[in-house]
Amino acid sequence: MTDTAPRRYRTLFISDLHLGSKAAKADFLIDFLRHHEADTIYLVGDIVDGWRLRRSWHWPQAHNDVVQKLLRQARKGASIFYIAGNHDEFLRQFQGTHFGGIVVSDRAIHETADGKRFLVIHGDQFDTIVHNVRWLAYLGDRAYDLAITVNRVVFRIRRALGLPYWSFSSWAKVKVKKAVNFIGAFQQVLSEEARRSEVDGVICGHIHHAVIERFDDITYVNTGDWVESCTAVVEHFDGALEILHWPHVAVAASKGRGFEPRVIEGTAAEAA
Repeated sequence: MTDTAPRRYRTLFISDLHLGSKAAKADFLIDFLRHHEADTIYLVGDIVDGWRLRRSWHWPQAHNDVVQKLLRQARKGASIFYIAGNHDEFLRQFQGTHFGGIVVSDRAIHETADGKRFLVIHGDQFDTIVHNVRWLAYLGDRAYDLAITVNRVVFRIRRALGLPYWSFSSWAKVKVKKAVNFIGAFQQVLSEEARRSEVDGVICGHIHHAVIERFDDITYVNTGDWVESCTAVVEHFDGALEILHWPHVAVAASKGRGFEPRVIEGTAAEAA
């Protein structure tokens, strides 16, 4: 693997790391953070998976390394904001608190270099199942665990064959009609919340589906996750937003191949 200086961005948005769960791709994220730095970092919810930690404790060294990597970025001068999600909702009682230079909040307004204002929010607040039918949300979480187990088996087989990472659960999510309808409804309601907040767009997580799209006058941005898709959203110094996709890069690196550390999946310009 060739040594390269980290690429620097104005802002980095990552969500749904689910640290504390076996499904978290902590090694992939560490590799990503090694190659990407930003002046400002937003952790857009579900960073720590409190739901799974309550069921059984799982915190390997790689998960601790992610936390230490982020704290090191804060010590180096990066502004880091932790937006709480439903899996780490216990942090909502600590809004405004600083932990090692990381500020906890329920939502934030981010202004890009070109003057656009974005509501940054995890998005679970607008998921009626999470808030109104908690038992069904927990049942769905168990079903999601099963899909992730299938993911791990598929990943090991594909890696043995020298094939890039592919997510079964991500594929199933966009193929199943009800899931597609849920994603579309979620995007619409978050766009409406951005409109009510009198901003130009919304940046969220929660549904593990990375995308940059336009809904009339609103730009909807979802950062994806680090369980299935391993994606992040970055803001360039001119204000442009872009989705970066990382998993097959990390797989190539683990097999000793050289790689280009930045893989472009989509840009805000494409959504316009």
